[in-house]
Amino acid sequence: MTSGDRIATGRLKPGERLPSEAHLATQYRVSTPTLRHALAVLQAEGLVEKAHGKGNFVRRPLRRITYVGGVRTPDTHVADLAPLSVTFRVTRVRASGHLTTLLNTPPGTPLTEILCLGHEGERPHSQARIFVPRDLAPPAALRESLPYEVLMSRLTELRPPLAEVREEIGARLPTPDEASTLRISSALTVLAVTRQTTDTAGRVVEAALLVLPGDHAGAVFTTHYVLDERSAKA
Repeated sequence: MTSGDRIATGRLKPGERLPSEAHLATQYRVSTPTLRHALAVLQAEGLVEKAHGKGNFVRRPLRRITYVGGVRTPDTHVADLAPLSVTFRVTRVRASGHLTTLLNTPPGTPLTEILCLGHEGERPHSQARIFVPRDLAPPAALRESLPYEVLMSRLTELRPPLAEVREEIGARLPTPDEASTLRISSALTVLAVTRQTTDTAGRVVEAALLVLPGDHAGAVFTTHYVLDERSAKA
């Protein structure tokens, strides 16, 4: 019986550490490269996770997370990561490369970056990088001691009225940094969301890059229609 079969039948429990690679290679009479390929397949299927320096473990089932698309109100703005515990780090950066395009701003423009990492227990679950012009998000007002919900509410209070939220969603493989941060296989597809928020004056006031592991993430978009008087009378 293979390790995958033992996981599927419950003989190996969630969180249980697999034997060493050397032991498994001897047990199944395969070469080390063949064994590592098999482990990579199990990681891609979401059955096994590798903790660097600790070994391979049976992956615990993760709660599904749904990305709620569309225009946000202050109450729904934090819906992306709200069901999880979230840690964040606030740093000062300057616009360069793709950020100049996303924020429609000259290179070198001062920005505030908020790196958010969602957790389920001790496991990383999802990642969001939020970039805001520094005059709309002074780091002094966004202390890392604040709860995540308070931080997002404060961002909402600091920015002008919004006119448009544009979102692009695609599936791709994670970058090495994303795979390491989220503790997922580099062969596991992620749901990548790029969100661009514009105010009523046409200024881009926020750009967000979200990464959600594709094996437990989905997206929902809802369109509301307003009937005119003629349609209502028909």
